[in-house]
Amino acid sequence: MRHLMSKFRQFAGDDSGVVTVEFVLVFPMFFGFFLMTYEQGVISLRNVMLERGVDMAVREIRIGAMPEPTGPLLKTAICGYAEILPDCEEQIELEMVVRDVRNWVDIPSQVRCIDRSVTTQASVEFVNGGNNKLVFLRACIRLDPMLPTSGIGRSIVTAAEGNDAAGGSYALVASAAFVVEPFADEDEE
Repeated sequence: MRHLMSKFRQFAGDDSGVVTVEFVLVFPMFFGFFLMTYEQGVISLRNVMLERGVDMAVREIRIGAMPEPTGPLLKTAICGYAEILPDCEEQIELEMVVRDVRNWVDIPSQVRCIDRSVTTQASVEFVNGGNNKLVFLRACIRLDPMLPTSGIGRSIVTAAEGNDAAGGSYALVASAAFVVEPFADEDEE
């Protein structure tokens, strides 16, 4: 028994390996913070690029560089400006609505996004605005998290699990309101 007590005291007094235990306890937490920071950075970067793409495409419409915008043409323009968005033209949904400022009707609060649970997407209202018309453009893109099993990526996927349309993705939305500037058509000159 005395021999056992002496071995226990020797074991209790030995401090070799203390750093390893601390590392094993602390490293996963710091690495998890790193992964969550990385995921949040990617989400923020994608959101900024979507906003930029929408702003640049709207500028082209507003100044007359794109006089007859169509859904596919706008998707191409937005995705061209927002180059880092993966599978952009297949995952983006646009909604363009013209409103009369003298007879105001609210824009629907529900944003239309791609439904990943179906193969054919429902048509979306897309109305071109003429000169001096107030136009609202909303773009919604579905993106997969970079790290879907850790931290923020996992919480995004978990939050969208009840929504079959999400398919393990998250949605980023960008919107713009503008008045189409009056410009002369080439036919009039």
